[in-house]
Amino acid sequence: MMKQLPIFNKARTILVLLFLLFSYSGFAQSLVVQGVVRDDKGTIPGATVKVKGETSSVLANANGAYKINVPTKEATIVVSYIGYVTREISLKDFNAAGGIFTVDIDLQPSNSDLSEVVVVGFGTQKKVDLTGAVSTINGKEIENRPTLNAVQSLEGMIPGLNITQSDGALNTNPTVNIRGIGSISSFSSATPLILVDGMDASLTSLNPEDIESISVLKDAAAAAIYGSRGAFGVILVTTKKGKTGKTVVNYNNNFRLSSPITLPKEMDSYTFALYFNDAAANANEAPIFAAAQLQRIQDFQSGKINYSDIPNPGAAPGTVPLWADGYAYGNDNVDWFKTMYRPIAVSQEHNISVTGGTDKTTYYLSGNYMGADGLINFNQDLSSRYGVTAKINTKVSDIFSINYSARSIREQTQQPSALGGGLYENLGRQGWPTLPLYDPNGYLFSAPSPALGIAQGGLFKHQQDSQYQQLQLVLEPIKGWKTIAELNYRTVDYFDHTDNLSTVNHDTQGNPVPISSSSSVTEKGYKENYFESNIYSSYEKSIRKHYFKILVGEQTEQFAYHDVVASRNGIIVPTLPTINTTSGNSYTGAVVPPTVSGQYQDWSTAAVFGRLNYNFDEKYLLEANLRYDGSSRFQPGKRWALFPSFSAGWNLAKEDFMKNYKFVNTFKFRGSWGQAGNENTNSFYPTYVTEPVSAANGAWLVNGNPPNTASAAGLVSSTLTWETVQTLNLALDWGFLNDRLTGSFDWYDRKTLNMVGPAVELPVTLGTPVPQSNNTDLKTDGWELAIAWQDHLQNGLGYSFRLSLSDNQTTILRYPNPTGALGSGSLTGTSTNYIAGQKVGNIYGYTTLGIAQTQAQMDAHLATSSNGQNFFGSSWGPGDIMYADYNHDGKIDAGANTLANPGDRHIIGNTTPRYMFGFNMHYDYKNFDLTAFFQGVMKEDFWNGSYYFWGVTSDLYHSGGLTSNMDFWRPAGDPLGANTNNYQA
Repeated sequence: MMKQLPIFNKARTILVLLFLLFSYSGFAQSLVVQGVVRDDKGTIPGATVKVKGETSSVLANANGAYKINVPTKEATIVVSYIGYVTREISLKDFNAAGGIFTVDIDLQPSNSDLSEVVVVGFGTQKKVDLTGAVSTINGKEIENRPTLNAVQSLEGMIPGLNITQSDGALNTNPTVNIRGIGSISSFSSATPLILVDGMDASLTSLNPEDIESISVLKDAAAAAIYGSRGAFGVILVTTKKGKTGKTVVNYNNNFRLSSPITLPKEMDSYTFALYFNDAAANANEAPIFAAAQLQRIQDFQSGKINYSDIPNPGAAPGTVPLWADGYAYGNDNVDWFKTMYRPIAVSQEHNISVTGGTDKTTYYLSGNYMGADGLINFNQDLSSRYGVTAKINTKVSDIFSINYSARSIREQTQQPSALGGGLYENLGRQGWPTLPLYDPNGYLFSAPSPALGIAQGGLFKHQQDSQYQQLQLVLEPIKGWKTIAELNYRTVDYFDHTDNLSTVNHDTQGNPVPISSSSSVTEKGYKENYFESNIYSSYEKSIRKHYFKILVGEQTEQFAYHDVVASRNGIIVPTLPTINTTSGNSYTGAVVPPTVSGQYQDWSTAAVFGRLNYNFDEKYLLEANLRYDGSSRFQPGKRWALFPSFSAGWNLAKEDFMKNYKFVNTFKFRGSWGQAGNENTNSFYPTYVTEPVSAANGAWLVNGNPPNTASAAGLVSSTLTWETVQTLNLALDWGFLNDRLTGSFDWYDRKTLNMVGPAVELPVTLGTPVPQSNNTDLKTDGWELAIAWQDHLQNGLGYSFRLSLSDNQTTILRYPNPTGALGSGSLTGTSTNYIAGQKVGNIYGYTTLGIAQTQAQMDAHLATSSNGQNFFGSSWGPGDIMYADYNHDGKIDAGANTLANPGDRHIIGNTTPRYMFGFNMHYDYKNFDLTAFFQGVMKEDFWNGSYYFWGVTSDLYHSGGLTSNMDFWRPAGDPLGANTNNYQA
């Protein structure tokens, strides 16, 4: 030990010397820059001052003064403030006195709206020069939102961009729509085109931290340059790239808690039983719950008994009885919604990025991990995402540069197999509170009930790997002339595994008893390849006050995929559920042939396009686009189509007579008209005749085996051609008070023409279904409003507000429904048939006169109609609805169920969401910030024919009992109490 002391002392001495050396070095390089930030009117409190290449910053105080530490005498400070041109000042031009630089900084006002550059199709434009309907947001506005993906982060941010999340499952991605309904055809879809750095890509899998900006092209003039793939709008995502300067490493994380806030509340078991018995009495039927079961339910609630079920009273003597049917005998008290969903789910996200570079080469590297737990109880639903991005930009020479990016993403989800089988639906109709969750021995119980299948019924697992490679070559031989060649390649591979395991109940002695005897494994492998090439060249020139820019280019796309699916019964080892560990037998031992399928599909497109921009002194603006599109999905002779668009603008703020109105920075009128084809068909080749063939499905045996079969192909119309999307857009943009107050208002009319609709009726002698044809038109018209305010106060507080509001409705212009049939049966509901001149989503229903309180009141009402209310049923009495003779024809019915003769039905609402809004608030002070966001729909009519709304229906096992169903009519003396001032009958 004595020999080790000198070594220790020596090491300690070296550490002390190193510490002193670094301390001295740090103090020696500690320099201070101070001064005042001002403009021509005085000081600028709240201006941001930072060292270029560093992450720390300071704000100028109430007097505009600032003080910041810098690492070296060669440092550059960057000064910025909203509404002013950002300045960079090198300390090389200043002398320090005692290690302190005194630098007073003058900022020049800048019309940010004028200088802002917006990403548009195959290029960029100044925002002030835009004539199409383009909305933009900065990546910083969404990067801190507590969402699972970038699409959810866009909710409420842009008017006209509609994000819909159909359910809360982790593997359900939100749907994206621009400006409402675009198509009602089963032939095609109206989804927008999403491009990440110019390449067709998934926005849900993209790391939100990688996003630099997003542009949404909403009208035909803005999106026409993308042709048939972008007929219903385009979302352009630009990701971050490297910045000149020393290497900067950034890491951030966030942890989130999610909780279900709109879970239905079930009645307690005794109330539920009385409620169902009331319903049975109203229908003149026997009680659902017998007196003995009612007593057990009360005793269980009061604690007199502790068992939730009884042995099966019908068990054979001498046998071990099962537990009795949970519906007929159960006496538990379970709120299935609280039971099946966790109160809190945790998710987390981690991001790291590295950026830097020289004047010649810059680089950007990032990594992302997102992990989320779902809300399902008794098992676990999980989701995760891993992403890596690398971008490098190199300026090879003064006229030539190369840009390359690669992105790799892995997405994984896992959930119980039973979760995909309508869990929420089953909770509402099968989850009676009397149904035992556990049997009296403590085993999970199914009668059926949801918990056992979720806990023990197997798992679904999904893993998807996406690889993106992008190469861009840029040549600019002379100023203003730029030629760009792009090669984009994407591969997507995913693998799905589903195992359905046998589940068991237990008898009264705890012995397992199978209730779901079958078991199987299904696996699917999928691979897709996408290749795109773009070559385009632009030339821009300013001649005095005239500005010209012309763009020409070509684009090709190729897409191909194949998949294989295999399924086999009889899992041998439940803990090892693979296809190899299945027997191929049913639970009875019978051989069950495995099912195998697979397919290969592909499509391709090609196009040439051009765009011309002109403006005079940024007052008068013109743009014209032309695109010649070709698609392999259509037959020869109809593969190619030409689509034009035009737009113009007038910036009134640039006129001489507006010079005295200094507070007006932008006041621009703009309008556009354009057409685009839609080749986004729901099947790969709907215009081609295919012959149906099947393997080993013949009804007769040949040599002991079922033969393969083929059947006659149906007819396909030779006239099938492009759907055409035509848009008219009129708008006003404004910017006031040095662009602290900005906004825009758009009105649009979008028509989708020649949609493929239902076939017209032809004589049955045709012998085959009539083919579909281009026979349907619709229009969606609406408006959008966006208003924003941003400012910094003298005390350093920065704040901003953004409001977006939009509305639209869709009207059918042409549809093959010559009789005007309403469809949807003859009762209340959304019309299932479209009719020319009618709005999509109309709800047809009846007018009611209230609920009869006495038999005499009901009899008096029935006497006013020649058929009473026999159209709906018989045995009318107290507590029943009294329907109005709306058309005053002396009877109550649905007429011919047509638009011309709807009887007493009429339009009582519309399901279209109206007045969608988003409101964002942001505050920042020094190094603290606060953001709040509100989003919603202010009007939407909804017809709910579900048991979730009505409670008890005519089908016992499609009935439920929520506390919201308790407001139904009850006379005096009812066990649940009288209720004559009620909502439901």
